[in-house]
Amino acid sequence: MMRLHGHALRLTIIVDDTDTWQHKPLFTEIVRRAHEAGLAGATVLRGVEGFGATSVVHTTRLLSMADDLPTAVIIIDEEDRIRAFMSQLEELPISGLVTVQPVEVVHYKGREAAAT
Repeated sequence: MMRLHGHALRLTIIVDDTDTWQHKPLFTEIVRRAHEAGLAGATVLRGVEGFGATSVVHTTRLLSMADDLPTAVIIIDEEDRIRAFMSQLEELPISGLVTVQPVEVVHYKGREAAAT
């Protein structure tokens, strides 16, 4: 069982929900690579509205603008593991924002461990 406690990094990768890699959603490929790398976990959050470097607002409120919604992939792990994983992102067509922030992990436990 992986233990994660104390200082860590949060890697956030923001892409459009319509971005693809080899005919699959780009966010799916990022999660797959994070899983294969053995990182602590990854979460994909789909935004309902947002804009980026193009300054075009995309929103679910306007049917014609319901594509290209912001999607964030959030990965938290130890600093060395996050920094090593970032090299796996270089070949992907990420045209959004990638950030790294320090975080403090105060609780991280899988369901099996929580039940014991």
